[in-house]
Amino acid sequence: MPADKNGREAVILGSARTPQGKFLGALAPLSAAELGKVAFKAAVERSGINAEDVNEVIVGNVIAAGVGQALPRQISIGAGVPSTVGGMTVNKVCGSGLKSVMLASNAIKAEDGDLYLAGGVESMSNAPYLDDHMRQGNKYGAVSLRDSLECDGLWCTFENWAMGNAAEFIGKQLEVTRQELDEFALRSHQLAHQATEAGKFSTEIAPVTISTRKGDILINSDEPIRADTTLEALSNLRPAFEKDGIVT
Repeated sequence: MPADKNGREAVILGSARTPQGKFLGALAPLSAAELGKVAFKAAVERSGINAEDVNEVIVGNVIAAGVGQALPRQISIGAGVPSTVGGMTVNKVCGSGLKSVMLASNAIKAEDGDLYLAGGVESMSNAPYLDDHMRQGNKYGAVSLRDSLECDGLWCTFENWAMGNAAEFIGKQLEVTRQELDEFALRSHQLAHQATEAGKFSTEIAPVTISTRKGDILINSDEPIRADTTLEALSNLRPAFEKDGIVT
């Protein structure tokens, strides 16, 4: 990252990520904290740093209900960072992880510290349902639940619509067609599959081990990639948010 006026520069020494998982897929048994431990521990090992030298841990996270107190410290201690090192959670919705890295860079340039762990974690599969009535007690009638995945992560409180509706709105403004989206989606799956087969992601992915009754399962590749999808299959998908929409 560019140096500041005083010539102090922030650099990335190492990085890692878990495989991308599907909603309620193979990674669902692990919480956001557990997934974070895998990635952050791998990043520490790959960078060659001494974990005891870390000044602070900054973690982006949006769906925070139920993840437990001090999520960054849960992750950092699991990654080998001393318990004396503090942590900070950042919520800037989709930009949370990147903002965490930016804050770490700014802190280094401001001479607040020299070494930071920064990134983002999320587990949509483990987002809880919320009951807003039990704290004070429900006196009469049915009780409804709210989905924290929707209300805290995928719903705009100002426009009162889902993220997908926002995509529909922007798509209309830019005059994007369903055909263009389907072609783009197909190319994305094809390129992702080709990159996976060529081992392009192997240096960045930290494999995740899932323990089951039948033994351990190692997950070391991205789950959502559909290598066999076709333009015809994509074009047959129903719009997800509007009757005549383009987002599937």
